[in-house]
Amino acid sequence: MEGARVWDRTKVPGGDIAKAVWEDIAKLPKHDMKVEDPNPPHHAERNPLQAPHTSAESEAISAHLKRSLELMVAEIFSRARASSGSADAVSTAEPLRIRWVEAFFPFTSPSWELEVFWQGDWLEVLGSGVVNQKIFTNSGMPDQLGWAFGIGLERIAMLLFEIPDIRLFWSRDERFLGQFRGVSDNLALMKRFVPFSKHPACYKDVAFWLRSTSSAAGGGTKMNSQDFHENDMMEILRDIAGDTVEDVKAIDEFTHPKTGRKSLCYRINYRSLERTLTNDEANKYHDRVRKELVERFGVELR
Repeated sequence: MEGARVWDRTKVPGGDIAKAVWEDIAKLPKHDMKVEDPNPPHHAERNPLQAPHTSAESEAISAHLKRSLELMVAEIFSRARASSGSADAVSTAEPLRIRWVEAFFPFTSPSWELEVFWQGDWLEVLGSGVVNQKIFTNSGMPDQLGWAFGIGLERIAMLLFEIPDIRLFWSRDERFLGQFRGVSDNLALMKRFVPFSKHPACYKDVAFWLRSTSSAAGGGTKMNSQDFHENDMMEILRDIAGDTVEDVKAIDEFTHPKTGRKSLCYRINYRSLERTLTNDEANKYHDRVRKELVERFGVELR
């Protein structure tokens, strides 16, 4: 993603770009990040001032650039923290550390990269600088000045949400797309990415009658509703197959009209994150699940 901010000498009082920019900076909000910026606004050799610009203009535009991009990064990373931890963890988190590093880009000068200290490392997140005045002049807008930046959104997302493979961003897999649906309209929905497997799924169904008890009136039966809950199924699957179970859904529920006994059917998706799971391996997990249902809850398998 790229962006820019431009001012026009003919549209600010007295043509004083520097004053107009500093007035705009005063209107920007502040942040609580720790910013390291030891370098001067420009340097004759490392990060030169452009000849068409005054030092005051370049310094003001650079300051506006940095404050604006700092605010953007602060917003992105604060939301990422909120999506990945508890409220207590977020409230006690250390202020984000960022630093500006001198850089070279063909279309800006002076130029900088912005790095963020994230999970123990300094990570480059964007490049920016004062726009080369020749671009404005050659476009027929010689009185305009400004700054521009470029940021790799995929790189930011990979860092924030621990997305392991950039190719996922072009995937049509619903398991990926569904995790971020609606976030554009409601940023409160933003959450950490949950990895999923690219290996084939192996679906197995298990159907059973719940244990029944004699009715108080005698002569009939009814389901013992205290014996089994859906969470019990989830617990068995975690104990036996762990992360090998990607998904489980109740796909059928039936109550016998005469006996009152209740039958349930669950569809389990066995899928390994690391490798293709063989049908024999899935069957072994599934047989253990069926056996545990009988032993723990007294169900009658169908």
